[in-house]
Amino acid sequence: MIPSCYKSNARNAKKIIEMKVLVDIRNEAKVPFVMEFLSSQSYIKAQPMSDAAAKLMQDLKEAMNEVKLHRQGKLKLKTAEQLLNEL
Repeated sequence: MIPSCYKSNARNAKKIIEMKVLVDIRNEAKVPFVMEFLSSQSYIKAQPMSDAAAKLMQDLKEAMNEVKLHRQGKLKLKTAEQLLNEL
């Protein structure tokens, strides 16, 4: 069974599965090895992210989690008027 997070496309009657993965490498000395390994695999496209792009992804992840909690009734969000009043 393929998880629903996978994106599937049909090309030439073959089913191709694509998935994006964000990898945090916590040991800076290992970055060259990991990037070299990933790049050496013909089925993997590896490219580093800028700090700004990584921060944006983290912020979006947190925002989506807040929306999820709000929909579950576990978090009360500010109204648009409250946000504008803060400016």
